Amino acid sequence: MPTIDRRHFLKLAAALGATLAWGSASGRRSKSGWRERRDLYPQGVASGDPDDNSVLLWTRRPYADGRASATLLVEIADDPAFTQVIATTAAKVQAESDWTCRVLVGHLPPAGEYWYRFVDEEGNGSRIGRTLTAPSPDDNRPTKFAFVSCQCLPEGYGNGYRRMIYEDEKAQPEERLGFVLHLGDFIYEVVQYPDQVKNGRYDRQLTFPIKYPKGKTVAKNRFWVPDSLEDYRVAYKAYLQDPDLQDARARWPFVCIWDNHEISWNGWQSIQEFAGTEGWVPAQTLKVAGNQAWFEFQPARVLPPGSKLDTFSAPTVQDVPLKVTDFDDTGLGTEPNNLAAINSLIIYRALRWGRHIDLLLTDNRSFRSRDPGNHDEINPLFEGDTLGFVPEELWAQLDGGREYNGGNPPAKLSIGDKSVDNYVAKAAPQTMLGAKQKAWFLDKLRNAQATWKVWGNSLGTLETRVDPQNLPPGIGMWKGKGYGLMSVYDWGSMFSERAEIYDTVRDAGITGFAIVAGDRHSFWAGYAAKALPPAAFEPVGVSFVGGSMISVGSAEANEYNQKKENNPTRGLYIAEDKDGKPQCTENLTLRHGVRSALEYASSKDLQKALAVRNPELAPHLTFVDNGGHGYATVRVDANTMVTEFVCIPRPITRSATPDGGPLRYRVRHEVPLWRPGEPPQMRQTVVEGDTGLSV
Repeated sequence: MPTIDRRHFLKLAAALGATLAWGSASGRRSKSGWRERRDLYPQGVASGDPDDNSVLLWTRRPYADGRASATLLVEIADDPAFTQVIATTAAKVQAESDWTCRVLVGHLPPAGEYWYRFVDEEGNGSRIGRTLTAPSPDDNRPTKFAFVSCQCLPEGYGNGYRRMIYEDEKAQPEERLGFVLHLGDFIYEVVQYPDQVKNGRYDRQLTFPIKYPKGKTVAKNRFWVPDSLEDYRVAYKAYLQDPDLQDARARWPFVCIWDNHEISWNGWQSIQEFAGTEGWVPAQTLKVAGNQAWFEFQPARVLPPGSKLDTFSAPTVQDVPLKVTDFDDTGLGTEPNNLAAINSLIIYRALRWGRHIDLLLTDNRSFRSRDPGNHDEINPLFEGDTLGFVPEELWAQLDGGREYNGGNPPAKLSIGDKSVDNYVAKAAPQTMLGAKQKAWFLDKLRNAQATWKVWGNSLGTLETRVDPQNLPPGIGMWKGKGYGLMSVYDWGSMFSERAEIYDTVRDAGITGFAIVAGDRHSFWAGYAAKALPPAAFEPVGVSFVGGSMISVGSAEANEYNQKKENNPTRGLYIAEDKDGKPQCTENLTLRHGVRSALEYASSKDLQKALAVRNPELAPHLTFVDNGGHGYATVRVDANTMVTEFVCIPRPITRSATPDGGPLRYRVRHEVPLWRPGEPPQMRQTVVEGDTGLSV
């Protein structure tokens, strides 16, 4: 057994809003009288954030008889039959916390496999869960984990989880997953009711598992979003009744961070924004409510200020409108209710898994500054535009603010012959992390000792660069000075702050720097570099984005939205192959250039398309699939990192087979550990299936 101070763990459990269970070196047969009643534990069981001697356990046992609280018995065993119970404790569930329960189990051996369950006063038991502790920090064994994101339950089914479970059960013990890293959009707070939907969404026949007790309509009555704590809780309860997700949470410990949909679609700090709604919507109370629901339903080592055992201490805040003058020089809103709301739950944190993984997790939504492109002042520059791309040089000016061009930003922002005053000329560069979190992250990065330093992050870091300067006449008029960007909302366009992070990696001589991310509803692989040609291309790490577990990707949307008639740019996004099947030429546009995409749309010949590629466009990309669903796994040891993309067909029906249904493909990206000053190198292998236009 590890040497741990029980008093320290009791304090830690209290800080985490959890009950403490203490492991024993010897086990005994269960005497709880447990009999399984899954119907009384409708959201199942879960575990989270393991370290080398402890793990958090979770369940929800609701009561409807008017009581305010109840007590559960928690059992942790070395075997699934519970003949060797090594820890028990009594844990309270309360109406105040929506009957959720968090238990920190300490004094466990590292690299252990355990089984747990909850039992009420009458012997009614939860399903049995399985969990794991991390290897000790000096343990040299290989490590494997999966990363997932974006599971919009009304749009489909968790066939990817079913495949993940199937493959893990078949694997040799040393090749099984240690944990599942969920990179956000665990729930989608934005939903539609039947009267708002005519014919489903693209390939999807929508389901309607969520009905908010209160809720509010947004975007000109197109959607419902939460308007209370109970609304957020209803969303989690609906998602956690999904059998595939519930089975996955019962098999592995999850490590979770949030993206936007856990709180608000276009939210930042405590502000909400909606299409069709004028200005910023103050939402300090809803930020606190969303944070509280996340805390109640996710077993994570997060520290709500002033929390008590089993309860979230929600600060009292008011929905106060924020003005431009309420933001400090780093973009943080200093209005007291905003600060109280965003600090009501801090989720950025670090975990260690054996000798080979330092996992650093960041929050990309709570502290980010205002989007510099989301200003009405810029609209005149894009009047009459038909392409939808943002000039790379314009975005660099918007992103860099007063520090652009060595502190000499232009007085005007221009596209072609149009210009507006540079409204960010005196502003600091935009930030995703905020000053405090960024200082924490860079310090953790510099001091990470594991072989691989893995940045778990909800938003992709690889640029979505395009080359519209190479478009033939008649496709569209490009007025930028060179390259453009297809999207400008994530780390792929956060040039200044991303460069600061990458420069830290370079200057500190850090090797084994790897990024795993979600949100894009697509699979991406490539290199972490702060600049692309014609600037110096100097990768300092590798970067991956996982496909969505369920949510619609751009390939599917383009099949419906990119009309065949009077649409000269359609070939940049979608085209039919020789058999009439739609193919995602957007992958070619991003990886090889507009000439490649248009050539494929015309000839249906991939080799001809690759013959006209632009080699300068995207040396940072090795793989792009904007139609990919499923999950990714990462295996690391002292010498190599291997990331596999496990891609499934669109999850529009629930698989009826234990394997989760067929695979589209499995692609392996192998990266040998590099020395300081050397660039990383990635080798790619299509293990099975057809990757289409992705490689």
